[in-house]
Amino acid sequence: MPEEDLETSELKEQIDQRLEEHEHEHGHGHGHGTGHGAAKPPGPPWLRFLPLSTAMIAVFAAVASLLSGSSSNEAILEKSDAMLNQSRASDQWAYYQAKSVKQKLSADEAEIVKDTRPELNARFAADARRYDVEAKQIEESARKFEERVKESNARSEQLMERHHRFAIAVTLLQIAIALSAIAALTRRRSLWFLGMAVSVGGLVVFGAGLLAA
Repeated sequence: MPEEDLETSELKEQIDQRLEEHEHEHGHGHGHGTGHGAAKPPGPPWLRFLPLSTAMIAVFAAVASLLSGSSSNEAILEKSDAMLNQSRASDQWAYYQAKSVKQKLSADEAEIVKDTRPELNARFAADARRYDVEAKQIEESARKFEERVKESNARSEQLMERHHRFAIAVTLLQIAIALSAIAALTRRRSLWFLGMAVSVGGLVVFGAGLLAA
């Protein structure tokens, strides 16, 4: 699936690498100018929180991606069960029709020989009653299979809805990570804030997916 192909860890590593390179360069600059062995973290204070926030977003994106794939697979299995039960229900209805025809023929034959052949009348009547009982049992079985079809289809739709919510959550969280990466490269705090806002939207959709379970 598209959302699973996105690598959140690569984006986070790029952010961390860019910050480390900048800190390394800045540290060397202070070392020559002041003679101190250690330098304070470079840049504005908010940059120190950017890798942590990105890592947290990446964790939620990975979990959402996993749940999205799991929900999709379960939905496919439920749809397969629905198709199988639909086939079984069709077979049972065909069997029911055959039994109903036999019951009708036996009942008609019993009526025809009622006055002339009492022994045949009794046999045909017994056959008619037996076919009627069997037909009702088959009908009940067919209806049970149809109920399973409805349940499986409903469950499949629910799981697909859950899958879509998680997929949207992954997309929003990926956008947030990308914005954080751009913020790290350009030192624009507004982009980081925008990324955090997008991540909040992703987490809201993620929570909606959990509630849809």
